Amino acid sequence: MQPEFWHDRWDRNQIGFHLQQVNPYLPRLWPTLGLEQGGCVLVPLCGKSLDMSWLAANGHEVLGVELTQTAVEQFFSEQQVEPQIRQQGAFKVYEAGPVTILCGDVFALTEADVASCVGLYDRAATIALPAEMRAAYAQHLNRIMPSGCRGLLVTLDYDQSQMNGPPFSVPDAEVQSLLAPAWTLEIIEQPDVLDQEWKFLKSGVTRLVERVYRLEKTGKA
Repeated sequence: MQPEFWHDRWDRNQIGFHLQQVNPYLPRLWPTLGLEQGGCVLVPLCGKSLDMSWLAANGHEVLGVELTQTAVEQFFSEQQVEPQIRQQGAFKVYEAGPVTILCGDVFALTEADVASCVGLYDRAATIALPAEMRAAYAQHLNRIMPSGCRGLLVTLDYDQSQMNGPPFSVPDAEVQSLLAPAWTLEIIEQPDVLDQEWKFLKSGVTRLVERVYRLEKTGKA
């Protein structure tokens, strides 16, 4: 999957993956992580997610990473704030208050970039990537994220033969193989949400489990 795929989706406003509200898991489950206010939270492949605003409003510094400049610009425009913009290494950096978004390739993130992160919120990154890229992304996070970092991961699990991704199906066995033993993983919710997702129903998908994990980084990969 090439960068042009995502640039085209944003240019055409084909962003059905973007939620028009804060993900309901966030206010309910984020507090169970026990993270102190003021800590930095990494939000990979963040798009223009309202979840970043929620995290900021609840006392966190937010570090988003997004490939497509259109998405970054729309986030700040819709939040009615004017970001400061600068170049930092491989990234064009947009910063306003507690929210910083690095515009560029998530694989260009370094340990130094995320050294201050105490949290990780992945609702969109893992399920956005095809299998090979997904494995490389997980290995990259395993390598660079600080020990002790805690977070939430949201995945989808369905019969991939019934519909093409993205979003891709990432069953529990794959999540375990990608992230353990670098992270401890706990499934905290796994509802079947098929009746809420018309796109999947229309495509003939017969089962759609949305699985939420609580994560804690235990060491390097």
